[in-house]
Amino acid sequence: MTDRLKALADAGVSIWLDDLSRERIETGNLAELVKQKSVVGVTTNPTIFAAAIADGERYDEQVRRLVEKGEPVDRVIFELTTDDVRNACDILAPVADGTSSDGRVSIEVEPDLANDTEGTIASARALWSAVDRPNALIKIPATKEGLPAITAAIAEGISVNVTLIFSLERYREVMDAYLTGLEQARDAGLDLSSIQSVASFFVSRVDTEVDKRLDAIGTDEARALKGKAAIANARLAYAAFEEVVASDRWRVLDEAGAHRQRPLWASTGVKNDDYPDTMYVTELVVADTVNTMPEKTMEAFADHGEVTGDTVTGRAAESQQVFDRLAEVGIDFDDVLLVLEQEGVDKFKKSWTELVETVNGQMEKARR
Repeated sequence: MTDRLKALADAGVSIWLDDLSRERIETGNLAELVKQKSVVGVTTNPTIFAAAIADGERYDEQVRRLVEKGEPVDRVIFELTTDDVRNACDILAPVADGTSSDGRVSIEVEPDLANDTEGTIASARALWSAVDRPNALIKIPATKEGLPAITAAIAEGISVNVTLIFSLERYREVMDAYLTGLEQARDAGLDLSSIQSVASFFVSRVDTEVDKRLDAIGTDEARALKGKAAIANARLAYAAFEEVVASDRWRVLDEAGAHRQRPLWASTGVKNDDYPDTMYVTELVVADTVNTMPEKTMEAFADHGEVTGDTVTGRAAESQQVFDRLAEVGIDFDDVLLVLEQEGVDKFKKSWTELVETVNGQMEKARR
């Protein structure tokens, strides 16, 4: 365990790896990251699985058996990915047993269902049942159609990672969906302490879109605001989280054994070489949060990242000033958010297409 990653964990930030493969599982790499690098959770997506399956011979035998049974590609994907997540859950089980909210492994519902409430609920149930581990999290997108699916899943006792959150308004709706689900679960007699959730608030993509617009404006005032929107947006999100956990509504659920739906900083790999490669970790250090990182970002932080204390709490007013200045130079942040959510859903679906194509290729190879 490196000193820098340990300092981050000691500051209350849970470090989750944004990657998974059968090779990591079977070689002991994931277990080693848990032991040596403070990793206490894992997130996945179809792009991650596509890369793992394309590069790894460890899937070949299972693919061959499924092809011999005549399984279609979507079923092959389901079997491969739920097996990996189940096995990762087993590796993280000691962490889950020893902490209140960590040791979790996420798997996404089918992205084509992002605008289909009932389809999302059905997919969440199927994944939860197939993985069959209490420390799994089912990723549901924070689309308008996803919100009632989040409530329904939580109400049934399914733990959820809400993904693709960009705006404060939608984040507040996500928190409300979670609380409503908990209230329904409580009324149905479920044990609230068995239900977990995180809310994945995307970070770097905000700067990518805003910076592009600031460059187009081209003034010194505009360029001075580059690299500021994403962190300000996330800090305001944490302030909204603090409001909710201070509310009477939450207090009742807390007393009934419910867990907080922690903010999870997603998309924390820096996409602009002009910025420090650990920026979205260093600037978002605050207790009761998760930072899910690609291994490259994790290694960078282990090498030269800095923990200078809480870099979030009490900075809401300062963060709001960033948005006031963005508006003054001509940035329509509401439009930025609309673009980001649509792009997010499109990328969500594109990554699924990529996974289907990858697995189809492996299935063709197995038939030869």
